Amino acid sequence: MPSYEQLSELLDPATTVLLTVECQQGVVGPDGALPELAREARSSGALANVARLVAAAHESGIQVVHAIAERRPDGRGASRNARLFRAAERLPVQQLSGTKAVRVAAPIEVTEEDFVVRRLHGLSPIQGTDVDALLRNLGCRTLVVTGVSTNVAIPNAVFDAVNRGYTAVVPSDAVAGVPSEYTAAMIRHTLALVATIATTNEVLGCFERPRRRRITPA
Repeated sequence: MPSYEQLSELLDPATTVLLTVECQQGVVGPDGALPELAREARSSGALANVARLVAAAHESGIQVVHAIAERRPDGRGASRNARLFRAAERLPVQQLSGTKAVRVAAPIEVTEEDFVVRRLHGLSPIQGTDVDALLRNLGCRTLVVTGVSTNVAIPNAVFDAVNRGYTAVVPSDAVAGVPSEYTAAMIRHTLALVATIATTNEVLGCFERPRRRRITPA
């Protein structure tokens, strides 16, 4: 784990963005398409920790971006080149644009200052979306990655962030996947090699410093 000083330096509010990944009602909600993942995200405390981080980011003036996965009702433009996508088409709950399923799930709160970025294809919340351009325009240097799942979207987000020159921070208890032991293995053997791993409380300790004015490039 990094020292407070090291983590505090990384999490400068002026250059830090908090990303929530697929924390939507149709994924982690009580009636979501993936009940096992939803149960894990809630029972492990990961979803509650994401909500705590979002609330602290709002309080501290740190930008929040919510990455949502959805599809058009007619399926146009959606990816079908992997078994995961084809299986998702048969699920009883569909992540259809404009429906309750693609709203950010409670207890996470969304404010007017937040960005909600929606994607219609692919596996990554960054590749092929507006997220990278938004981060650059915001002057982001450190991206805090939270949400689901550690099976697919979370490692995608971390790799894409690192490949684009951002420093990734992953609060280990604010991400979830299935089975639960897979998350620990993914963090230890993969994400820890490319990202700074911390706990929610450690990140909160840095977020809760006196608020600083966000600086964006001219």
